[in-house]
Formats: sequence, C-alpha cells, structure tokens
Amino acid sequence: MQYDVIVVGAGSMGMAAGYFLAKHGQRVLLLDAFDPPHSHASHHGETRIIRHAYGEGKDYVPLALRAQTLWEELEHQSQQSIFLKTGVLNIGERTRPFISTLIASAEEYQLPIEVLSAEQANARYPGLALPSEFVAVLESTSGVLRCEKAIEAYRQLAQEQGAELNTYSRVSDINVLQNSVIVTAKGKEFSAKKLVVSVGAWSNDLLKMLDLDLPLSPVRKTFAWYDAPDELYGEGHFPAFSWDIPEGMYYGFPSIDGAGLKIGRHDQGEPHEPNTPLVPFSQAQDTSDLNQLLSRYMPQVGPFHVGKTCMYTRTPDEHFIIDHHPKYSHVMIASGFSGHGFKFASVIGEVLTDMVLDKSPDFDLSLFSIERFQPD
Repeated sequence: MQYDVIVVGAGSMGMAAGYFLAKHGQRVLLLDAFDPPHSHASHHGETRIIRHAYGEGKDYVPLALRAQTLWEELEHQSQQSIFLKTGVLNIGERTRPFISTLIASAEEYQLPIEVLSAEQANARYPGLALPSEFVAVLESTSGVLRCEKAIEAYRQLAQEQGAELNTYSRVSDINVLQNSVIVTAKGKEFSAKKLVVSVGAWSNDLLKMLDLDLPLSPVRKTFAWYDAPDELYGEGHFPAFSWDIPEGMYYGFPSIDGAGLKIGRHDQGEPHEPNTPLVPFSQAQDTSDLNQLLSRYMPQVGPFHVGKTCMYTRTPDEHFIIDHHPKYSHVMIASGFSGHGFKFASVIGEVLTDMVLDKSPDFDLSLFSIERFQPD
C-alpha cells in the first residue's frame, strides 16, 4: 500500500501528528518500536506540567496557549480526564532568568499570574518554607496533563480516523527518493510520499539513515513520589510547581489520587545509550538532591515512596527541533523535546500536519530550526 505519510515514532508528538494527519484525510502509517504509551521513552510517568507563562522563552507562549485549547478538545472528544487545573507555582529569586522571563512573557501576552512574596506563599501554602529572597509566581489557569492517557486518546482517535499503527516495528532502514520514501521495519518495506521522524532518544540512530548529524544527547533522568499529607500537598490544596534555585532546577506535582507528591530534577542527568537498559532507580543514589530540597523548602513532605527512571533527549540550547530535512523537503524532523516538551505535543502534532500538507504553520518556528546546528 502506498501511504501519504509515514510517521516513525508514535509517542507524544508522533501520535498527535498521526491523528491530525488522518483527520485531514491523509493515508497514515504510524511505526513504533514499542506499543505506545510505554515505559521505554520520555512520555511515561503519568503526569506532565503545562505552563503558559514561559521561563524558557516568550516564543513558546503562543504554542502553549494553542496546545491548551487542543488538550481541552482532546478531553472532550475522548471523554477522558486529560487536564487537571491545579495551577502551577514557579519558585525562585526574581532576578533569575527563568523567573524574570516567565514574568515578562506573562506581561507581554496578558496572562493571569500572581507574584507572591515568600511570606505570602508560605501563608497560602503551609507546606512551603521559602526564604525571604524567593518569590513564587502562581499561574492559576495552568496545571497538569495525564500524559499516558493523552497518548491513548490520540491513538484511539487516530485509528478511528483510519490511521494504521504498527507496534513493535523498529525501523532498520530509510531510503529517501526524489518524491517519496521507503521505510523498512521488521523486514517489510513501506512506501509513502512524505515522512515524519519523531523518535525521541533514538533520533541519532534514525537521523544517521537520513545523512543528518544533530547534537542530540539522550540522558538518564529520575523522579520520585513521596508520602505527603493531602491537606497540605494534595490536589486541590497545592499546585504543580517548578523551582529555579541555586541548588538546581526542579519540578513537581501535588498528590493526585492519593499517589503522593511527585518531584524530579530537571537539570543534570547521566548520558545514556538508548539501546541499552536504563540503570534502575536507586533510592540511595537518586534521592539525595530531592531529599535536600524537600527538607529545606517543603519540610512536611513525608518519606520516600517509589522512584522511576526515564530519558530526556536534549539539544545544546534545550530548544526543540521542528523542521524540514535540509536536503529533503518531504521529510520532517521533530526532536529534542525532553524536559519541557510534552505540554506542546498536541500543537506540534498540528504543526507537523501543516508542514506535511505544505501549509505555513500559524507560529514562528525559527527558534526550532535545524540550521542553527548546521556548519556555515
């Protein structure tokens, strides 16, 4: 069968793209090395934060706002609980780049935020113990996405629209022709007019097949749940949160459905080869920095409960890659999302669809250009 488009990697961005492409009448084949959602990639772990005011750069705000609309549409279409309006509390010194950029982006786009002094934040949220030099920027309209449920919902809708999904179909070869592509997976060849590659930590492997070398670095990351009193840290009493403080950058979630307070460290991480097993979570080695933050700033959180591992795939500047292949206009690349990308999966699926259909996306994507990593 001749497809209009093959999407390699049916995770966060790929599954959303598969849905939007099929919705637009495209004959879509989704190929994934596993069975999404799954625990091998960057999308597992139940929850992700969605923020609208954006400390990583003001250019992300229009994408975040469109993503929010699309998540709410997905929730309605799937009749699943996808978005939890917990609010997000961003904590740190006001002069730090993340906090100052976040406030500036909110002012530019007239987003509703509330800047609390440490004293005000501690009074409103008795589970906090912030020092006087910190501020806490509350964005009450944002919150938490159920990431695995979102992928399940896009998967169901994509297939209802006629998309074909081949699971456990690792791609072994890609042959790009002048007006088509031939993709080999599990010994079978599949042909399409266009190709979307969105394979997260396996991007380097796939991009080599496309004669493309990009500085993408997979790293091992960990996160953990801690027992926590619901009256202090439960959903409805405590927001999702991010920290940009001298100790590092952290993120976390209130206790949802009694699971406990979830927290992870955003920066750092050990390099990881994605074709080898991740080193399992170690309470002795992977909780020390989390314990330090909690004991200092959230002292009423209880003992460690359980920890998990995942992979980030980073670019050197930590901005995404969303672009056409430099040599092949009918090949689209989407990568480098880890750490702050999942919230955009819905809108990036829509953007990739526009690119496949030769439409100009409604957003300035220059920040995500491959050219910034190409030699002069």
